[in-house]
Amino acid sequence: MPEVIAVHRSSDHSFSKRPVAEVELVEGLGVRGDAHAGATVQHLSRLARDPSQPNLRQVHLMHAELLDALATQGYDVGPGDLGENVTTRGLALLDLPVGTRLRLGDAVVTLTGLRNPCAQIDRFRPGLLACVVRRSDDGAIERLAGVMGVVSRSGSVTRGQEIGLELPPGPHRALAVV
Repeated sequence: MPEVIAVHRSSDHSFSKRPVAEVELVEGLGVRGDAHAGATVQHLSRLARDPSQPNLRQVHLMHAELLDALATQGYDVGPGDLGENVTTRGLALLDLPVGTRLRLGDAVVTLTGLRNPCAQIDRFRPGLLACVVRRSDDGAIERLAGVMGVVSRSGSVTRGQEIGLELPPGPHRALAVV
């Protein structure tokens, strides 16, 4: 069964987020107390371009399997280090379609798209960006650094909670950068 293995937040726009025992997800806003919470964009580069855009990046989810793979490549990266709010295990996040609803405790997060990793990842660990953004055999760009979503129902999320999954009605659209 898919589960939450860690939760994180940061009140400032730091790259990594601190582990906490619990995060409160607030419908339409994101993680209470996190710098990226808000109905409109909170990511600094997006704020500079158009602060009125809706915030489709209220919650960042990362699969622990990526952290495992990075460890085999010599990178010491733990939960929260890449800025995610929720670290999961046992769920192929990147394969889910837009509109998938994830039940995390009482809260529901609706997936909006992929995280677009940036150069900050290389500042965190030199060479890491090439491990989380790469080209597939057919030349397509693959972004592996997690998914983004909006809070569709408020609730608390803690480590060890099972994750429920509800796919949207078809036809399904693959996640793209948001």
